Amino acid sequence: MTMRSISPQEAKRLIEAGAVLVDIREADEQARERIPGARHVPLSRLDDTGLAAPEGRTVIFHCRSGARTKAQGARLAAKVGNDCEALLIEGGLDAWRKAGLPTIVDRSQPIDMQRQVQIGAGAIVLIGTLLGLIVSPWFFVIPLFAGTGLLFAGLTGFCGMALLLQRAPWNQTAHITP
Repeated sequence: MTMRSISPQEAKRLIEAGAVLVDIREADEQARERIPGARHVPLSRLDDTGLAAPEGRTVIFHCRSGARTKAQGARLAAKVGNDCEALLIEGGLDAWRKAGLPTIVDRSQPIDMQRQVQIGAGAIVLIGTLLGLIVSPWFFVIPLFAGTGLLFAGLTGFCGMALLLQRAPWNQTAHITP
């Protein structure tokens, strides 16, 4: 079962007509920016959460770029059942924002963990490479270590850097979701 993609403008029209909008991003992503009125059901907790949409109502899903929603389309559509139409916003929150539609932004919340890991790993690789070129070739072990960690995270789903970053002071801010 696949979901049909719709434009952000079509999604807004359907929401105004009574469709239910569901944000499947994780709490750290949703806390920073969200679409007003969207229900928050993180993909990681989808199986533990009911989507109880009134019979016959359309359910529209979104993530940041639309990739996760599209990849999980069959699972999401199955969650709403046969009596509801399941749709996804093509391009996700990014497309919604580009279309000039409203979002709630809370800059006091930290950026999402994936971006923090990308920034941290990129900085480690850049610094290690520069030190290896300028100071000593022994510093090339730093980007080697970072690359090995990223490969391990991709293969296993365990990211040590994300665990460390979760304990960072800026990530201790309470996530507020209405």
